[in-house]
Amino acid sequence: MIRMTFKTPGLIVLLFAGLTGVWTGCQKDPINNLSLDDTRLYITNYDTTVNFSTYKTFSIVDSVALVSNTQGNNRELTPADQALIQKIISLMESRGYVLVDKSQNPDLAINVTKVSNLYTGVSIYPGYWDNPLYGYWDPFYWGYYGYSYYFPPTYQFYQVSQTYYTIDMLDLKNAAQNNNQIKVIWNAQIRGEAVDDPSAVEAEIQAVFDQSTYLRTS
Repeated sequence: MIRMTFKTPGLIVLLFAGLTGVWTGCQKDPINNLSLDDTRLYITNYDTTVNFSTYKTFSIVDSVALVSNTQGNNRELTPADQALIQKIISLMESRGYVLVDKSQNPDLAINVTKVSNLYTGVSIYPGYWDNPLYGYWDPFYWGYYGYSYYFPPTYQFYQVSQTYYTIDMLDLKNAAQNNNQIKVIWNAQIRGEAVDDPSAVEAEIQAVFDQSTYLRTS
């Protein structure tokens, strides 16, 4: 059984988490008045059948996998990525887990991925006079009885960028017993504005571990 929990410091709608809109027209930004902390959303999932205290050692990637529709898929290690990895190591060790090299058959493996995508689209709005919200102007005033107004449809182009982290914990200890399948037994997602800010990542990792109290050896 997989259980999911999520937490956000501010009151925002999930749909808006991690989305930054750049519009060509005049639009209200639903998260414009929120602080960066208020836009953050922390989601954790874990396998409720797993006893995390049975694992003793772990290994973690030395760089972050980048998945992007503009930059391609590769690995990177920015200052934010490095701080994030070090914070994970620190918190895992504080919970009793021992960091080992991947060649030493660790019980757990931790992957870190950053997803960074840019989307472009177009919105088509109906004719101005076809929308009752714009009011009604009487053409008879000008003497054109039987006529109606026409205003052409308008087009609005927009871009939306989205960047978020996902962290996966893999069960290497029981891979052979699981039909040679490596199961993900814990996952965390960090979404919101500027989640890859070097000054923010330590607090973000702290937040996902704070809501994952079951991650400990005793």
